Parts: sequence; structure tokens; C-alpha cells
Amino acid sequence: MSEANVEIVRGLVFAPDVDIAPLFRDEETWTALVGALASVIHRDFHCTATLLGSETSYGVGVEAIRAFYLDWMAPWMTYRVEIEETMDLGDRVLVLASDFGRRQGTTEEVKGSNASVWTFRKGTVVRFDAFADRADALKAVGLAE
Repeated sequence: MSEANVEIVRGLVFAPDVDIAPLFRDEETWTALVGALASVIHRDFHCTATLLGSETSYGVGVEAIRAFYLDWMAPWMTYRVEIEETMDLGDRVLVLASDFGRRQGTTEEVKGSNASVWTFRKGTVVRFDAFADRADALKAVGLAE
């Protein structure tokens, strides 16, 4: 089942040329997205982010994803994600990614490197943990010393 989990995660991350900022900010677009997420996001889904060693919880349920992304993307006018690597860890999938954002009034994108851990139960995502620092993510899944 774990390879199937990797494929689910890859299907949840938009193509690297898609600006995801409006997908989460626009109510109508978000409503349509929720319908697509319903089959793979568990009703007890939980979302957190770790930034500078501090963890923030964004709640339970599919709306937690939106809360996370609205907070995470707040300073950016445009925002896109490019997966560099996925690691099959059984009931978890580690994603190493590069993010590209552009602030209002600028034309240049800023690149960041981060990671996320997606936890599964019976084929659905029950937890999403975002990490601004990849070392924190590696430590969370037992791959760092």
C-alpha cells in the first residue's frame, strides 16, 4: 500500500507551473478543490507546520489544509511547488520540495527548500506536517542523527 500512498501524494501536489495561491484564496475555487480532496483526506485529518523549531497546528479536517496554506503563503502574490524527491516510509511519505514565491510589486521569484510528511491510514491522509527546515522533517521521520 505504501507505493500507492506516494502516488496519492504526488497527485495532491500541483504541477510545478501552477500558481497555487489563488486556489486557496478564492472561495469558489477552494470549494471545488474540497470536492476533489474528499476521497483521499480522512475526516479526522490534522495539519501542522514547523517553522524555526516551533510547531503550529491548523486544526482538524480538510479546512486545516486551507488554513495552513493561507498562513504559509500570506506574504506571496504567487506561489508554486516543485517536488524534488518523495520517500516511501510505509504509512508515511516524505516529500522534499522547492517552493517559489513572488511578493507583490516584484517580478523576481524567491526559492525556498522545505519538506513535508504525509501520514496515511487505510489509504487516506490523516496528517500533513510541513517543515520549513528539511532537517526538522528528517528528524521527525527518524532519518537524521
